[in-house]
Amino acid sequence: MVDSTLAQVGKNLNEAMRILDNGGREVAMETERQIFGRNCSPGPLVAMETERQSFSRNCIPGPLQGDGLDFASILHLVHNLIHVGDDEEEEDKSNRWVQNVSEQGHMALLGHSLAAYISVLDRERLRKLSTRIVSDTTLWLCRLFRYENGSAYFHEDDRNGLVKVCRLVINSRYDEYASEGYAILCSKQPVIYQSAACRPGLGQYLCSQLSLPLSSLCTVPCNTLFGSQHQMDVALLDKLIKEDIEAGKLPLMMIANAGTPVAGHTDKMSRLTDLCDQYNMWLHVEGVNLATLALDQVNSTIMAATRSDSMTLTPGQWLGLPAVTAVTLYRHEDPALSLAAGLTSSHPVEKLRALPLWLSLQYLGHNGIVQKIQHATVLSEQLLEKLKPLASIKTTVENELNSPVVVFMFSQEMSAASSGCYGAEEKELPNALNRWLGEQLAQLVPASGVDVVDLEDEGTCVRFSPLLTAAVLGTQLEDVEALVEKLSELVPVLSSTVYLRQDFKEEAYRHSPTIRYIEEPGWPGLGAVRYESQAEEVDESKRMLNIEKINIELLKKLQDLDTGINFCTGPEFGKEKDCIFVGMVTEDVDVSELLFTISALGRDIEESGRLLENMTEVVRKGILEAELQLQKDNDDKLVEEGMLRQLPLVSSVLNWLSPVQSSIKGRTFSLAAGSLDSTEVTYSTKAQTDRLLQVTPTSSVNNLPGQRLFRRSVTSSHSETSAIGQGEEVQATDEASTINPLISLPLAEEDLHSEADSAHEIPESSEHM
Repeated sequence: MVDSTLAQVGKNLNEAMRILDNGGREVAMETERQIFGRNCSPGPLVAMETERQSFSRNCIPGPLQGDGLDFASILHLVHNLIHVGDDEEEEDKSNRWVQNVSEQGHMALLGHSLAAYISVLDRERLRKLSTRIVSDTTLWLCRLFRYENGSAYFHEDDRNGLVKVCRLVINSRYDEYASEGYAILCSKQPVIYQSAACRPGLGQYLCSQLSLPLSSLCTVPCNTLFGSQHQMDVALLDKLIKEDIEAGKLPLMMIANAGTPVAGHTDKMSRLTDLCDQYNMWLHVEGVNLATLALDQVNSTIMAATRSDSMTLTPGQWLGLPAVTAVTLYRHEDPALSLAAGLTSSHPVEKLRALPLWLSLQYLGHNGIVQKIQHATVLSEQLLEKLKPLASIKTTVENELNSPVVVFMFSQEMSAASSGCYGAEEKELPNALNRWLGEQLAQLVPASGVDVVDLEDEGTCVRFSPLLTAAVLGTQLEDVEALVEKLSELVPVLSSTVYLRQDFKEEAYRHSPTIRYIEEPGWPGLGAVRYESQAEEVDESKRMLNIEKINIELLKKLQDLDTGINFCTGPEFGKEKDCIFVGMVTEDVDVSELLFTISALGRDIEESGRLLENMTEVVRKGILEAELQLQKDNDDKLVEEGMLRQLPLVSSVLNWLSPVQSSIKGRTFSLAAGSLDSTEVTYSTKAQTDRLLQVTPTSSVNNLPGQRLFRRSVTSSHSETSAIGQGEEVQATDEASTINPLISLPLAEEDLHSEADSAHEIPESSEHM
């Protein structure tokens, strides 16, 4: 018989996961009306949809309801609170974290519920049950990861295990520490050694938790001349230890890496173990490569980590278990010191931290655990094998055996070393290109879990660490193949962009001073330029404002063209402002045509702006002249016709008895020319004259049907004669037909011309009135 309360816990958890997965909007809306109806009641004209959208953003919850809510209503309310601010179209994306929780993940979540339930048992039963859970989990982990005769400490923060172990070492090395406290440390200062490749802030966190000065932390550099560039320099470590002993310090602990946090490299475990035995130091090991200890075939370097005094494991990340504690396995014979250091606890409730892991390990079984770790290593091996044949791709783990982490980068030297365009760009440009490559791969193949990392020597690289991501994202071999396929497509784009950067720079200098080339070695693209105005402005601020307007309009026109090239404003905190950044390009892009078009567009925008300014001034002067002319015509009419003909009734009688023929002609105002003309020609020829500006229609470069702009054919790109001919043809065509943004101006002016003629037309005689 299963305990009814225990069964209800499992049932409630399953119901909670189902509701959080599916949403349950109808019950949730009813719950919202029950809780927030009093404080969020809209007016009578507000739609129900508006009420639902404003619930999570603008409503303040009221007091607790007197009758309370049922289990399902509370869970629906939690679901809505989780997705506060999510739009309708982004709902699937926001729910993705719930869908990635696998069955073993549900078992881990059940462990937290069961731990809360078990904590209410009587003390004796709770003590027996918690002790059994801890002992079972410790035994399974020690056998699984080949760590014999070890004890386990379960902790939420994966750094706390190292803190407690270090406190244990201090208690064991300083006999009077329990009575004297930190004052005893002044006589012989402890020293903790760590690799320069350790995760950032680990040593500082350790010193702050133990109230040790930062002088107690010694960072050992990695190899600089011999061996791997990511492994600790053991010879230098030996020298540092001897110097500290001569200075009266106590070498206390060594923190080694079995898989560095960034690149997954492993220190020389065998030599470090012998060195720690020689100087009576505590050896602590951590890293992602410790997961491979569960496999049948283990690298000898990783196997040496089982001889360490302690190691920190993160099975939750390796197996895809949410909210599962980290585990620190250690060997020590004195349980009193372990209790004083906090590695063991007399409170049974604290031992229940191991319950989620205890359930998950039993659910997966030994074969399931090994299979997941084996699957991650196979993914890394497959990717590493597929990356080796790719040109321009360099891997940094070729000498690491069975490493579950693959770090690769786009090698600038291998792709375009002959272009001679490096110099100051040797550092910034490769980092920018690899950062762009990593971001594109993460976006195109999200199931791969790749990310961007920065290494001290290599620079920016792309990392593939399936042990940290595959269990959650569900990465399969198909995702690795898709990753390699997308990488094969992006590498030629990177190579062609690097190759054409120098041509782009030289061509930009040819268009100087109209086009100014901007040095941005950190931009992952073809380059950056800025159109410089040729107008002579006395005020520098007005000149810069004019340049800003021209480049903004130029960027919009370039983005509207069908080029397949990304034009943008560049990084937010760039060195130069008002620039146009050209993104990645393919090898068939004609750089000269691209810059010629940018120059022509900028010139037309500047000329059209100057034309509009001149037209505005001309129209303003013409209007003033027209007002004066109309006033003069009205005065002449009054003198010619007399006062009697201006009266409404009298003028009709006089005009009937004695018609008068006025000598004043009608007028029409031309907006294009800004002048006042006579309407005599209009009425005689039934046609209206105009003085519109002659604007040449736009005609782009002759491209093939369906071919994008700035593309050259394969044959012409390899033939110097054809390339020159094409360049001359492009230049002749563009010079004959300049791109002008005021193409539609004549039609608009014709309409305005007609309206102006009708509005400002003056009657020729009284018959017209």
